[in-house]
Amino acid sequence: MSYNTVVRASAVLGIAAAQLRRSPGRTVLTVLAVTVAVLSVTLLASLGVGVVDVGEESLGDADRDLWLTVEGPETDNGIVDASEVAASINDREDVRTAAPIALHDVYLGTDEGELQRIPAVGVHETHGGYDFQEGDGFELDPADYRNAPRSDPVRSEIVLDPRTADALDVSVGDTVRIGASRERADREFTVVGTSAHHSTLLGEPAATVPLADLQYIAGTSGTDRATFVMADTTDDADSTAVRDDIQNEYPEYAVRTSEEQVEMMLTDRPVVIASGATLVGLAVVGSTILLVNLFVLVAYQQRDELAALRAIGLSQRLLAATIGTQGLVVGIVGGLLGVAATPLLRNALNRIAASTVGIEGLLVTPTEVYAAGFALALALGGIVAVVTGWHTGRYARLERLKA
Repeated sequence: MSYNTVVRASAVLGIAAAQLRRSPGRTVLTVLAVTVAVLSVTLLASLGVGVVDVGEESLGDADRDLWLTVEGPETDNGIVDASEVAASINDREDVRTAAPIALHDVYLGTDEGELQRIPAVGVHETHGGYDFQEGDGFELDPADYRNAPRSDPVRSEIVLDPRTADALDVSVGDTVRIGASRERADREFTVVGTSAHHSTLLGEPAATVPLADLQYIAGTSGTDRATFVMADTTDDADSTAVRDDIQNEYPEYAVRTSEEQVEMMLTDRPVVIASGATLVGLAVVGSTILLVNLFVLVAYQQRDELAALRAIGLSQRLLAATIGTQGLVVGIVGGLLGVAATPLLRNALNRIAASTVGIEGLLVTPTEVYAAGFALALALGGIVAVVTGWHTGRYARLERLKA
């Protein structure tokens, strides 16, 4: 590096530092604006990543190796004799457990005039993964779901989403009315627990009832219909090979691994992917526009100083480097502040989201999001400032000081 280059670099740094010190209010506001731009990138991108992650995790929470279902809408309950199908799969040596699950919309409430339509999930048993806020769920005996058709519910027990329980002002031990229609919502079920386990999967507050009871309410006990038969393979089994064997045994149904089912269900819910991508795109575009306008304004406000520096002999290139250095410094400081503030605001927003919509961890911030926010501030802070400084330097003439 030549002596002249060192001198020019020192001059650029000195002038840039002097300009930043000369207007501390403007410098602070510029740094805050960069911080806000970085936060908009990191928080909106976190929301976009979180929307996709919640969609994937909600499907993955079912935690089953194999899914057997019919092609088409996932809530068709198209599997006939679901308990026999599940028992047959369960008898395989390479399958640890298999069970049917049914999905139906039901009307539920404590009073005939205040019934809500909510999704209900029918299962053989609840388990520790339900993370009960109150109560402990239910468990069916094999005889409970082998004696179809039935004339009465076998357990008359229900697990409610905590939000539904609060809205109905009921708790464990209270009774609610339930039915497939408003006119037939005359069956009384006892609340045995509150959990949002299936609400995350379905994207809205859902109830969980014994499979046999849900089939009775929906009128499908005779045909023993279910939406899915889910299976877990043994530890030493090849899930793909087991899938192929079961598919050959039940060619009328679709058998998928967990990854294939998640992919298929996300494909059927393009709004999840579109929402995440849109939020990330808006974050980058919006912040870019904000930073470009910010540094153009900063360069414009220094036009008189630039004209004076040009009048005493500084080149246009040196002026552009001066503005670029200011932008780089502001970008670094604002970027670091934005990155440092991101986890604090993310945690606060996650608490608000959990309390209002019941989804925890809605904002997810991988390292790439932090890097993208800081890189945007650094790149735009330097590049845009250099470009605007170069452009402003072209018109910084002695005549401007006289104007």
